[in-house]
Order: sequence, then structure tokens, then C-alpha cells
Amino acid sequence: MKPHYDRAVFADGFTVSIQANGGAYCHPRSDHAHEYDSVELGFPNKPCPFIIDYAEDRDNLTGTVYGYVPASIVRKMIEAHGGLLEGEIPPLVS
Repeated sequence: MKPHYDRAVFADGFTVSIQANGGAYCHPRSDHAHEYDSVELGFPNKPCPFIIDYAEDRDNLTGTVYGYVPASIVRKMIEAHGGLLEGEIPPLVS
């Protein structure tokens, strides 16, 4: 069974789904990788400048997925939004 990570909620109120599994736009594309060097984000509650370049639909930034977002960008996004308060994040490469 592929993992599903609970929606991430950050200190400043920003929320986004962050997924990594065999059916997600991530690398490696595996259900149980030890670490992921890119992950799929989706449906943020507001646009985020860190991930706009990865949007599948740039005309609907809160209603789209963001494929193959590098772990380094995800870490910067997490820090910029004040850190994770609730939810889960797939294991990311350091």
C-alpha cells in the first residue's frame, strides 16, 4: 500500500499536500524510499513563490499539483513559512 502523508500545516497558516510514492511526481518514484530528492506538492491554500516554477497549471496556483519539487526547495519553503506545525512530510535527502 502506498503511503499517504497528512496535509502539512505551517506556522504562518500556509498549508500544502506533500506526497512521495510510486504514483506521485517524485524521485525516486517508489512507495517506500529511504529518502526522496524531489516530491510532489499539491493544492496549497495560497500561492507560494518557492514552488511556482513547478506548477502544472500556472493559471490556478491553488488548484494544481507541483511535480518533482527538489528537496532543497521544500526545505526553504518550510523555513520561510515558519516550520511545520501539523501533518507530515516524506523523508527528504539532506
